[in-house]
Amino acid sequence: MTAAAPPLTVLICDDDARIREALRDVINAQPDLTVVALAADADQAVALAARQHPDVAIIDVRMPGGGAATAREVRDQSPDTRILAFSAHHDNGAIREMEQAGALDYVVKGAPIRDIVSAVRRVGSAESPDDPADQ
Repeated sequence: MTAAAPPLTVLICDDDARIREALRDVINAQPDLTVVALAADADQAVALAARQHPDVAIIDVRMPGGGAATAREVRDQSPDTRILAFSAHHDNGAIREMEQAGALDYVVKGAPIRDIVSAVRRVGSAESPDDPADQ
């Protein structure tokens, strides 16, 4: 028998406490995912990423401190952390900005829960991108 893989660890970064808590509950209900930290702003997100080194950071595109700037800083502090952009709006400009900051996927907050969970798994199992600054 092979041992089960450890769960993917997740950092949730959103300024809305209700969204952070709901997302935490949904993710923690999955046997292969676990939330290791919640952040309300960019400074918390960066500090928690440096301490926890999560597999995935879900970052609100419009969080205080800026989603793209937060994504870059998280990746600076925890290079193996993969970024999932999370937004209330499907905005092509924001999608491009987050991709340039290293986000591997972009999910709209109103998406079905199964789609959000699938995106976390997909991003968590992806190879870390090269540093966008190198491209």
